[in-house]
Amino acid sequence: MNVNRQRLLDRFLQYVAIDTTANENTDFYPSSPGQLEIGKLLVQQMKEMGIEDAHQNGKGIVMGTVPGNVDAPVVAFNSHVDTSPETSGKNVKAQVIENFDGQDITLPGDSSKVITAAECPELPLCKGKTIITTDGTTLLGGDDKAGVAIIMELANMLIENPDFPHGPVRVLFTCDEEIGRGVDHVSIDKVNATVCYNFDGGGENVVDNETFSADMATVTIRGVNIHPAMAKDRMVNAIRVAARFLEELPAGLSPERTSDREGFLHPYVIKGGVDKVTLNILLRDFDTPRLEQYAELLHQNATAMEAAFPGAKIKLHIRNQYRNLGDGLADEPRAVKFAVEAHEKLGRTCKLDAIRGGTDGSRLTELGLPTPNLSSGQHNLHSPLEWACLDEMMAACEIGAEIVRRWSQEPA
Repeated sequence: MNVNRQRLLDRFLQYVAIDTTANENTDFYPSSPGQLEIGKLLVQQMKEMGIEDAHQNGKGIVMGTVPGNVDAPVVAFNSHVDTSPETSGKNVKAQVIENFDGQDITLPGDSSKVITAAECPELPLCKGKTIITTDGTTLLGGDDKAGVAIIMELANMLIENPDFPHGPVRVLFTCDEEIGRGVDHVSIDKVNATVCYNFDGGGENVVDNETFSADMATVTIRGVNIHPAMAKDRMVNAIRVAARFLEELPAGLSPERTSDREGFLHPYVIKGGVDKVTLNILLRDFDTPRLEQYAELLHQNATAMEAAFPGAKIKLHIRNQYRNLGDGLADEPRAVKFAVEAHEKLGRTCKLDAIRGGTDGSRLTELGLPTPNLSSGQHNLHSPLEWACLDEMMAACEIGAEIVRRWSQEPA
């Protein structure tokens, strides 16, 4: 069963051209209209390839089923359609580089943006392959439109090859994964699958069987504003309180100074003025109970700041985002085992990895649907220096096909 290289590339370029940037400053789901737009396109394309039950629900979740030709468990594949709000996804101008020479790439829309092997060691490893980059003014959107294109091509391959053995294959596309809301409106009962595989990883030949556990803290600091001419002993500047609050966080507990299985506290948004400042802080660790320790540290810091700045009021809200993928995968060992066997069947060496982040797979697993994460050819995520490798995306399609072949040997 062969991957249609040009169709895969064409789909990917079509998807990245649609602005689906997630917006965490709204309570709407999905948080941006482009996510509904791409969802409608995906439903149309699935129906055109013969997926009769393809549909998009009122929240933008897209689902459809490739009927099985053997009596076997339902296998689902998932990717998210939104892109990171950290870099604009509007007016993406992708460039396709065939037979890549392996050298550093100066991006055509902004010559100050250069993808270098020094900062991205996997770049020269793709010499001779086809890569897709941005023009340097936006992100590309390979996270996770590479995954979307892979799943769509995989579904097309299965439909075009009716003799290839597989049980029912469920396609699931979610919204707002980048802002921690990806599966908020997914019904696990409606997905009704034994296992799911999330195409949302870098490079190739990696199976993520662990992720961070994650919470997000919102710190609201209220000050007292008054004209600076009469501010003595009356003004409480929330900006200064915020600066001190951040300064008191342990310097060693930051993403800049941690690696491997070390967790961190990561302030990533600050906004406001003298009267009010809001901080968003990510709490991350592979050891889920340690998140409670990080939360307690923030509470202690808030109490100390109120004492140091009389009149300041600090409120702390902590929201659960997702939990370590490995916690739930232990309940269905075949999920990872069969992914590893798929790589071996294709003569590839598979690496099991613990990812310093999270995916929809983390939440789906937490909700009872075991969902390891698979490579999908993404590189330099959330950045104007983002790029994707078409050959690695093709390899991911082949892995997906071997996974469903392996599950076809299991009783339903």
